Amino acid sequence: MEAPRIYQHPLAYLLGLEGIALLRAFAGEYDREFTLARLREIRSLLEAADELGDGVEETPMTMQEGYAQWAPSYDEPGNDLLEIEQPVVREILDALPVGVALDAACGIGRHAAQLASLGHTVIGVDATPEMLVVAREKLPDAELHEADLRDLPLPDESVDLVVCGIALSHFPDLAPVFAELVRVLRPKGHLVLSDSRGLIGDIGLPLARTRPDGTSGYIPVWSRLASDYLAAALPLGLQLRRCEELRRTTPLVDDEGASLADGFAPDHVAARAPNIWALHRFAPEATNAAYRDRPHAIVLHFQLSRD
Repeated sequence: MEAPRIYQHPLAYLLGLEGIALLRAFAGEYDREFTLARLREIRSLLEAADELGDGVEETPMTMQEGYAQWAPSYDEPGNDLLEIEQPVVREILDALPVGVALDAACGIGRHAAQLASLGHTVIGVDATPEMLVVAREKLPDAELHEADLRDLPLPDESVDLVVCGIALSHFPDLAPVFAELVRVLRPKGHLVLSDSRGLIGDIGLPLARTRPDGTSGYIPVWSRLASDYLAAALPLGLQLRRCEELRRTTPLVDDEGASLADGFAPDHVAARAPNIWALHRFAPEATNAAYRDRPHAIVLHFQLSRD
């Protein structure tokens, strides 16, 4: 499935937040005052459409292009997706036998470091060289490879445990990735998988980025149902041991639209690709209503039953 050219308009995002908020109010989650406030805010946003800008047409960029820019700051506090996912993944890892562990899409090595601390022999694979530079500084004794998850540089049945954190949402097809992860996993081995559930539930918002040359691009994101992962995993002999869909339990932004995770609130620049974190200041109440209690991440633990 080839990623298309997309058009992102800042007003479209904001009105989308207002629409989700109004639907939740219509369902009885919010009162009359909230509903009327949203309608007034929509009128104000429509009047300010010219100030928000005309939007930007964007072409897809590779994961490597996008994540190369994140490598220096990926493990800094404030990434609420990682903060909600990591405790559950680590709880599972802490209970598994020590052996040879593969961190697939290891990035900067956040799960690999935990595996090493538990005594595993650690192998890491990632497609972004800049991420691996950071990982090598953290894990000088680990075996790290630059490779695609659909073509792992490992022999069949060579690892006891595979961890794959927040990566599969960037692949258009789950089947070839699961096939490779199972290929390298030993019988009775464990696969611990986490992934983004989309920024707003099932809506997988593309991650807009600005390339070094100033052009606008985005990293494609495919948001999936829990059943999609099961459909890819179960025919391969993987048995489900645990499945959790983790929800946002706190507001996303404060009254000024700044992220409550780290106070981040960039300025909106009308001529550039819309940065959703810069747009939240125009509708903070609608933002929190749209994101509240929505599935944010999924964590699945499988064990390979094949003899």
